[in-house]
Amino acid sequence: MSLHHKNDIDLKLEMQQVEAAKADPARFNVLYDNYYKSIFVFVYRRTGNEELSADITSQVFLKALINIKKYEFKGVPFSAWLFRIAFNEVNMYFRKNNANRVVSLDQSCIIQIAAEVLEDDNTQAQQRMMTALKQLDSDDIQLIELRFFEKRSFAEVGEITGITENNAKVKVYRILDKLKKVLGNKF
Repeated sequence: MSLHHKNDIDLKLEMQQVEAAKADPARFNVLYDNYYKSIFVFVYRRTGNEELSADITSQVFLKALINIKKYEFKGVPFSAWLFRIAFNEVNMYFRKNNANRVVSLDQSCIIQIAAEVLEDDNTQAQQRMMTALKQLDSDDIQLIELRFFEKRSFAEVGEITGITENNAKVKVYRILDKLKKVLGNKF
């Protein structure tokens, strides 16, 4: 079975689960079970606090359950809608509490970004990349996290952040260009 065909089957099954939850809220538990862990990890990467992440994740699923009838398929998986709710909940928490966001940087992602920006993936390049990433603003970091650390498509990045797929692509490439300039000017 081809990957494309498997994705079509997964998407069809997911849409059946969504439609079932729209018709009967008790059927939402299937979606909850399918996505709780990934939403929790998404939130935890941004908060660094397990209890807070559990609270925010609960809010995400409560809002999703309340608003499931408003959900419309837009060409990206249902999970993108959940991640958008999570994205907004995390941002709202940090705005309300005037707290700083945590950025979890995984070594393999640093290597990938270093290779993309510097065309080099050695240890010195990775250290330079860490320094450059710390200079980005939180909106730019969020786009980089979604695209490179969480391996989201541009369509999903757009859906989660509330921008178009094309705008997500343009912004990510501008951020990569900005990183190239920062790295070129500093090192």
